[in-house]
Amino acid sequence: MSQTHAMNSATPWYREPWPWILMSGPAIVIVAGFTTLYIAVSGADPLVVDNYYKEGLAINHMLARDHAASVAGYRAQVLVSTDRSRLRVLLTGTGTLPGQLRLRFVHPTKAGLDREVLLQQTQPGWYEGGMRLADAVRWDVDLEDLQQRWRLSADWYPSEPSFVLEPRHNGP
Repeated sequence: MSQTHAMNSATPWYREPWPWILMSGPAIVIVAGFTTLYIAVSGADPLVVDNYYKEGLAINHMLARDHAASVAGYRAQVLVSTDRSRLRVLLTGTGTLPGQLRLRFVHPTKAGLDREVLLQQTQPGWYEGGMRLADAVRWDVDLEDLQQRWRLSADWYPSEPSFVLEPRHNGP
């Protein structure tokens, strides 16, 4: 009789900790799998270029622009205001200095944050313009004439108040 009493007093399985501990591992994997599926389906990958062939052909044009800037001896010193709302650029080189320049700030991963600033010449070699940039750790910066004949490039870390733009490549 004492043996039947012991069988009747046993707690049900769902009140024991071990079945729950053993089921928690597969349950966590299922939840993580659905979370990964949601992230993969809901967000586009902005780092992938849709037309990679066309982008590849454009590389030769960019290399030629870098070479043209190198031949003309262009180099630019960019001074950024403390509140990052104004820019001054000193462009030097043996080539003809244009009246306007285009300065592009390209975010490394988010194309929606990219900005373009049109700089006006205030005196020979000096250009100024205003901008509004989102906070970022690093920007890829390109300076070019409006006809896109030459290009200077640099990486800029906003903690630096100034930076230098130079041709990236010396040959076409």
